[in-house]
Amino acid sequence: MLSLKSLGGAGTVTGSKHLLRLGEHRILVDCGLFQGLKNLRELNWAPLTVAPRDIDAVILTHAHLDHCGYLPRLVREGYRGKVHATPATRDVAELILMDSGHLQEKDAEFLNRHKLSRHQPALPLYGVGDAQRAVEHFSTAEFGQRVRLGGDASFRFHPAGHILGAAWVELEWGDRNIVFSGDIGRYGDPLMRDPAPTVEADYILVESTYGNRIHDRSDPAEALRVVAERTIARGGTLVIPAFAVGRAQELLYYFWKLKRAGHLGEIPLFLDSPMAIEATGLMGRHLPDHRLDTKTCRDVFSIARCTGDVEASKAISASRFPKIVISASGMATGGRVLHHLKAFAPDARNTILLAGFQAAGTRGRALQDGARELKIHGSWVPVNAEVAHLDMLSAHADAGELMRWLSTCPRPPRKVFIVHGEPEASEALRIRIGRELGWESVVPRLDQEFEL
Repeated sequence: MLSLKSLGGAGTVTGSKHLLRLGEHRILVDCGLFQGLKNLRELNWAPLTVAPRDIDAVILTHAHLDHCGYLPRLVREGYRGKVHATPATRDVAELILMDSGHLQEKDAEFLNRHKLSRHQPALPLYGVGDAQRAVEHFSTAEFGQRVRLGGDASFRFHPAGHILGAAWVELEWGDRNIVFSGDIGRYGDPLMRDPAPTVEADYILVESTYGNRIHDRSDPAEALRVVAERTIARGGTLVIPAFAVGRAQELLYYFWKLKRAGHLGEIPLFLDSPMAIEATGLMGRHLPDHRLDTKTCRDVFSIARCTGDVEASKAISASRFPKIVISASGMATGGRVLHHLKAFAPDARNTILLAGFQAAGTRGRALQDGARELKIHGSWVPVNAEVAHLDMLSAHADAGELMRWLSTCPRPPRKVFIVHGEPEASEALRIRIGRELGWESVVPRLDQEFEL
């Protein structure tokens, strides 16, 4: 009997891991890191309910950390199979996993140096070497290519939009056809192509990040202009925590549009994230995966001053002249943006712009919820800067777009599993699916097993 169990991404937007089992064969779709709330982050240290060595294959929908970030730990704990991904996802995942391993090593070193951990010594979940070994397990497949796995299973990737290389997965095993949405992107996105229509499926696993919300349909470029000019008029700096893959490139596109239209004058724009700089370069290597041609890529991504080294990043934080700074990470959980927040959050002339989803337990969510201080590097930093939030910049489909994608299914599935969402969002999408499509759906609990 084929069974499904969510080892992550159930009741939360992070840690996506969905395990299929038929007899002695096991396939894991996505292998994400838990982020945000401490009780979720601690799950990264707990052993999985299946031994990694007993998993036959991993299929990766895309390369965001909450979908791929546990891979180095999985390999370290004994996984020996392939990690299947699109070529662009493989390239992006290498950037993200190597950066994650580096940051975890640095965080552990910082805690040990300042004796800030209860654990002696504090250890990283994994390091750069583990990340490199995980990358060696990747095997790539193009969109639409049928890939055969052991145990009579096969799958195909289909474009999901969202970020470079992102896919939804059509998996056939025995007499069952199961669709895994991964993260569905926006329709009409200026950079990424629309999500491909679904196929006939017995079961669908669908994300629900924005399952209870509709994005603002205002022009993102105009909204950015208003915030930027308001900040600059005060003599302030605009700091934008941005996901290094996807959001950073989209922001550069909109600022390019504004500059072409004669806005923002000579105000300097900095892209201060080594990973975002490298990810921006990948856009030119994977042109079929997005809408921009070679010339537009070159023009868009040349408007920012890219700061690769630490000293240049420190100079940005030290400068009090008006400017725009795009820096990772997108939910302010780590990276160089933390140093910019320490420098600029206390000053009321400045603005912190949140440009996408902020998971519970992150500094980004705290800012979104009105926090007047943030704990950064062991100290509390006052937040006197303006905090703005433009959710129309999200790379996730909203509730209406998720319904639009589901509605392309040629026939009703037997059941829809609603994952990768906070409880209220998942439940709202479940109710809407039942009301508008008449389909049976369920919101799985962590480690709850279903027979398919």
